[in-house]
Amino acid sequence: MAIRRPGPARNADTIARMIRIDHAGEYGAVHIYRGQRAVFGRLPSKTRIARQLEHMEADEQAHLDAFDRYIAERGVRPTALSPVWRLAGFGLGMATALMGEKAAHACTEAVESVIEGHYGEQVKELEAMGETELAADFARYQEEEVAHKNLAVDEGAHDAPGYPLLSALIKTGCRIAIKVTERI
Repeated sequence: MAIRRPGPARNADTIARMIRIDHAGEYGAVHIYRGQRAVFGRLPSKTRIARQLEHMEADEQAHLDAFDRYIAERGVRPTALSPVWRLAGFGLGMATALMGEKAAHACTEAVESVIEGHYGEQVKELEAMGETELAADFARYQEEEVAHKNLAVDEGAHDAPGYPLLSALIKTGCRIAIKVTERI
């Protein structure tokens, strides 16, 4: 069991953990959208949702690029599970897209609901540490994730077949991924 150090050393450890987790999450999100676009992008009748997904993927890629910079600048060890999150994200994206547009949106709504709260907690913690610049960046990412969630709800996420179960499974998976990535 690691001993929690007080002060700046603890803050550096906490920030490194945040960056590792969020980097992995953004990496997974990019691949969820790629999996969904692999299905919808091939169907001329699905151009509208494919464009929505492309826009959301671009936002996630911008977040991922920022976390790549944080990793390099702060010397943070990325998760060793990136290959797992890539496959899991792509698979989840494809599976929900194959279930239909509403299920794809339910996936976005579920993931972004968890991430909204996750970023919110981190912003508060960063502000308490005096890391105002990083807190502002995380708050901006949170706002973009909320916009994705709201779009998904507006597009019928809650009308997906089996929505309560689908949403609960995806949210649980996200929470488990966060916990596992804290350490590995």
